[in-house]
Amino acid sequence: QVQLVESGGGFVRSGESLRLSCVASRNLFSLDVLGWYRQAPGKQREEVAVHTTGGETEFGRAMKGRVTASLDNAKNTFDVQMNDLKPEDSAVYYCYAYYNLTRFWGQGTQVTVSS
Repeated sequence: QVQLVESGGGFVRSGESLRLSCVASRNLFSLDVLGWYRQAPGKQREEVAVHTTGGETEFGRAMKGRVTASLDNAKNTFDVQMNDLKPEDSAVYYCYAYYNLTRFWGQGTQVTVSS
């Protein structure tokens, strides 16, 4: 089992930044994949960032160029820094992980961007 807890969401204005953090209950090296996706009402789920253990972090098309990611193996965290936020970035952001071929995800954190 893997527990994931997200934090850092909130209400911001267009052009501002937010940093989302995901804390995993297991050492990051034990996880095959770590990622963030977002889900807005009436829209398809969108990938924000995905990191494969031993590989690189890749970013989804929607936020590419405006998002960076960082991992802290000592704290078991996978953070995304989102810049120049736009109203269309408003969504619930979820952290997920794959462990032993099973997908786990957190409860999500709401991001709301006003124009």
